[in-house]
Amino acid sequence: MKYVGAHVSTAGGLFNAPVNGSAIGAKAFALFTKNQKQWKAKDLTDEEITLFKNSVTKNNFSPDLILPHDSYLINLGNSDPEKRARSLDSFTSELARVNRLGLRYLNFHPGSHLNEISEEECLDLISECINKALADSSTGSTMAVAEATAGQGTNVGYKFEHLARIISNIQDKSRIGICIDTCHVFAAGYQIGTEDGFQRVMDEFDRIIGIKYLHGMHLNGTKKDCGSRVDRHESLGAGFLGMECFSYIMNSPYFENMPLILETPDPDVWADEIRLLYSLMR
Repeated sequence: MKYVGAHVSTAGGLFNAPVNGSAIGAKAFALFTKNQKQWKAKDLTDEEITLFKNSVTKNNFSPDLILPHDSYLINLGNSDPEKRARSLDSFTSELARVNRLGLRYLNFHPGSHLNEISEEECLDLISECINKALADSSTGSTMAVAEATAGQGTNVGYKFEHLARIISNIQDKSRIGICIDTCHVFAAGYQIGTEDGFQRVMDEFDRIIGIKYLHGMHLNGTKKDCGSRVDRHESLGAGFLGMECFSYIMNSPYFENMPLILETPDPDVWADEIRLLYSLMR
């Protein structure tokens, strides 16, 4: 079964995220569990956690179909030990928050080498940090889900080989996964604009990474062409990507029973985009 939703607002409290998801006809959703542009956040209270869990149940969502995203400030691949330690502390804290909320996943961007170290060194630092965070008892069994990037600037994670290297270094492989963003992989140079092209890319994903590690999708059009390595999301059907790849997603067995999350730029049309995606199912 396909579970489509969007990255919804938590304004007024985390418990509003399921309400906002339900209002647009979502069957899955993403959220930030804290301000994504700040390092620290107040600890979750028992009341906040109860309100959120009750809202998830009341609005008929499964915790396994919710894909929280961590702070944009975190860079687990930073070569500066002090800055990397700060990122690790924040990442561990976010994993712990997700664990307390009863959710399964934390979606994250792998990191950036900042032109200070090689991509390989950066990827190994990221793996080292993930291992430390997963070993912390406060993170429970939460899975770290690395997002494929567009490769903008000095970001790593724009090649399947990058993601495979991270996974290969993780000690507990039951707690590492991958999220494919359609805008990102297209901008990174993977030609997913047609159903045949997307199938070839997924065959490559399975060969290099393993389809068992795919645990989520971000569904976005793109304002930039294939191989641009520029991360600019666009509404479905607009920009360079078209709709054929989304028809593939909605009909392929690869993407069953996982959160399929819109991050398109206009929240006012998310309900329409969700209906459009389900209409593509054959």
